[in-house]
Amino acid sequence: MKVTGSNKALLVAGFLLGTALAGFFVWRFMAAKPTAVATEPLVCLKADVTESASYPGMVWIPAGSFLFGDSVYPEEQPISKTTVAGFWMDRTEVTNAQFQEFVDATGYVTTAERPGDPVAHAGLPPELLKPGAVVFISPTELPRGGDVSQWWQYVPGANWRHPTGPKSSIAGRESHPVVSVTIEDAQAYARWKGRELPSEKEWEWAASGGQMARAGDRNQPEEANTWQGSFPTTNQARDGFVGASPVACYKANNFGLFDMIGNVWELTSDTYTENHNPQDNVPPDQTPAAQRPGRTGGRHVIKGGSFLCAPNYCMRYRAGARQGQESDLATSHVGFRTVLRAANR
Repeated sequence: MKVTGSNKALLVAGFLLGTALAGFFVWRFMAAKPTAVATEPLVCLKADVTESASYPGMVWIPAGSFLFGDSVYPEEQPISKTTVAGFWMDRTEVTNAQFQEFVDATGYVTTAERPGDPVAHAGLPPELLKPGAVVFISPTELPRGGDVSQWWQYVPGANWRHPTGPKSSIAGRESHPVVSVTIEDAQAYARWKGRELPSEKEWEWAASGGQMARAGDRNQPEEANTWQGSFPTTNQARDGFVGASPVACYKANNFGLFDMIGNVWELTSDTYTENHNPQDNVPPDQTPAAQRPGRTGGRHVIKGGSFLCAPNYCMRYRAGARQGQESDLATSHVGFRTVLRAANR
């Protein structure tokens, strides 16, 4: 197919996001604009969680056993009983203000702010090697059915400072979760703080709040920022937000953690595999080339779903849900939080 400016978005979504978005589906389409929200608060942080003086901004997650996994999508299986040790975890997703502090102190430049390596990314068109990130843009109609390129576009100049493109800004959105960061960026921040990223099992246990979830439960949560309406064209925004919200706009879970479900996906330290059964998975470096994502670097597990998850499209607003995210591709709906593994509380 000839590459033109008009079909560039088609190539980006299919070439870069095919693997990351595998398993998504749309049941029905509505050609309508998203419902506007009159006033979205810029700060929501609730003060209903007692923080430790030793680790401000973190809460203690006790050791425990739980059923790891779920049964809504194949990659969540098999379900197995798992035990994790206690650890400290950020009560919220890392915010723009917190990430700004890190960048100011270190001079760090994120993946999305650097040009792509033409050797490492052989075969990518030059425009896709420009610094940038993948951005969600809600369409008003879907002439190509469920083709994800109608709502995902690679935007040069998009990055954590400009999450929807070079003309956007995080000014006034300091309390929003930082997005358009990769696993490398998140790990760099965590190291600067003397912390790490959670493992998939740690994250899932923390998100459960110590409560046993019913396997296969597909109910959309009320205390979370998700998509109400028919994705990707109609967001009724009954939760008060069209896109990402500031951190802690909803009730904390039983462990005192905010936004573990919804708002933005969260990176974990685990490399993504197609399911939880090791013998059924092919190591990333042995995956046939035809099955590899468009960019190199493999994938990491992301958890929790985002403001884009809707009943008709992505029922991943559950602790047991999981997905693979290209490790060197920044997107506008992925962020992270950190953990501190201490010997005791």
